Amino acid sequence: MQPMFDERQWLAWLVKVRIIILTFLLGIELAIARLTPNPLPLRLFIDVILLWYTISIFYLVLLSFWQEYRIQSLLQVLTDLGLVTLMVYATGGVDSSLNFLYPLVIIVASMLLPRRWAYLTAASAFILYGSVLELTYFGIIPSYSTTHPHIRLLQAIILINLVAYFAVAYLTGLLAAKLRQVDVKLKYARGALKNLQALHENIIQSISGGLITTGLDGHITLVNTAAKKLLASSDRELWGQPVEKLFLDPLPNPDFESAHGEVRFIAPNGFRKSFRVTAAPLTIPDRGAIGHVYTLDDLTEIRRLERDLRMQDRLAAVGRLAAAIAHEIRNPLTSIAGSVSMLSGIPDLSEEHRQLLQIVTRESERLNGIITDFLAYSRGKQYQFSKVDLLPLLEDTLTLLENRLVSQNAGIRIERRFAAREALALADGDKIKQVFWNFCENAVRAMRDGGTLTVSVDPIGEDWQINFADTGSGMSPQIVEKVFEPFQSNFEGGTGLGLAIVYQIVQAHEGKVWARSKLGQGSVFVLRLRRIGAAEPVTMDPMDTPALAAAATATKSTAVGGRARG
Repeated sequence: MQPMFDERQWLAWLVKVRIIILTFLLGIELAIARLTPNPLPLRLFIDVILLWYTISIFYLVLLSFWQEYRIQSLLQVLTDLGLVTLMVYATGGVDSSLNFLYPLVIIVASMLLPRRWAYLTAASAFILYGSVLELTYFGIIPSYSTTHPHIRLLQAIILINLVAYFAVAYLTGLLAAKLRQVDVKLKYARGALKNLQALHENIIQSISGGLITTGLDGHITLVNTAAKKLLASSDRELWGQPVEKLFLDPLPNPDFESAHGEVRFIAPNGFRKSFRVTAAPLTIPDRGAIGHVYTLDDLTEIRRLERDLRMQDRLAAVGRLAAAIAHEIRNPLTSIAGSVSMLSGIPDLSEEHRQLLQIVTRESERLNGIITDFLAYSRGKQYQFSKVDLLPLLEDTLTLLENRLVSQNAGIRIERRFAAREALALADGDKIKQVFWNFCENAVRAMRDGGTLTVSVDPIGEDWQINFADTGSGMSPQIVEKVFEPFQSNFEGGTGLGLAIVYQIVQAHEGKVWARSKLGQGSVFVLRLRRIGAAEPVTMDPMDTPALAAAATATKSTAVGGRARG
């Protein structure tokens, strides 16, 4: 059977071990020669060691560029046999203690070469060792031994070594064959294990749901591709982190059966997501629980659709109610306004009575404005869709706002960040300008002490994304969630219908609108409309922060007014 292990690695290991053994033998023999009277030919011994060193280094260099490892194995075994014979001769022949090197060479031959070569190496070792003893005994070559055994004892030594060499060859051959068989089985088992591991890993990485595993301490040990996408984070950012700190809500306890729940998560870009989490213990047979497994399903879009559906139901109900109430109120309100107008014409009214009539008139006008908003909200709107450029509409709105802010000395700066020269969309221009104006009005009201209104336009995928970001007081999460519902005004004197009408208009355009805000950090209202004939798209995160156009192609800033009024 052919060896199945890495022959190159074994040959390199053999050279290193040989050098170590030679160094050890050199040190021992030098110590013996120095401490005891010994007729050892030190010069010959050192020459043999140096020759062996040189050949070993040569084989090490040869290994790097010659790929015939079987031939190299044979050469090294034959070289070792010859040099061991020289070592035995130089250290006393029959008196040498280095004849144990022959079995080492036989073992190496059994490991590196086919089994028959182990017996050939044993036979060669027997011939070489016997030849050295015979030649020195009969004086054919000089002898460095201190004893001269009888011929029968010499023959017995040679015979014993013959049996020993072949016994070593037989036993190491069996052992090498067993090791090769085990090595083959191990390679097959390792290959099957790698295939199984790769299959399991591919399954884990390919499932559409997010998967997170942790140790018993709650620190993350594995995150699949879907979970990294859902969490918008990399392996380096997630591995080793406590899983509880990723979410705003407590995770379900994995020690209970069917443990599941819903948690909220804030992505690095500030976008809030909702996940359905199922937890279970990670168990191994005979070892019990070694960790926990969490599966994630993204419910963000489902929750958004549910909120939109609830909002549409509320809007429809409020619209019907507003239409009915507005008609019932407007008639008596008209009578009240006419009567007050007639009373104000009486010449001998006191100043106090005139102030009271002014209050009635002013409140009647305010109530009439509220009813007008009700009717505008409840009536079915007529839209005239056409291909329009959103940038001129936006520019008109911002110019009107600037002129008003200058006259009021409001201390508000408007910054434009347009990442395109035109933004074509299929829309009703007048209704979209109404949307723009409502967003700007809300931003101005939120910045009573001055600030900056940043308006940006960017192509995101197949849509135009228009952001209105203010530096005002911001809103709480509860207000953000209901900001587009009727009667949710956060400003004094507001009817709470402006953003509800905005929501209706955007829905009619099949667009999207949402708000992001934190208390004390300002607010961002985001509008999405479908593009037409868009220019080269810009790759961005759909839910990026308000400062979307740090590298925008066109930026225009206008300072408006001085300090805000008190």
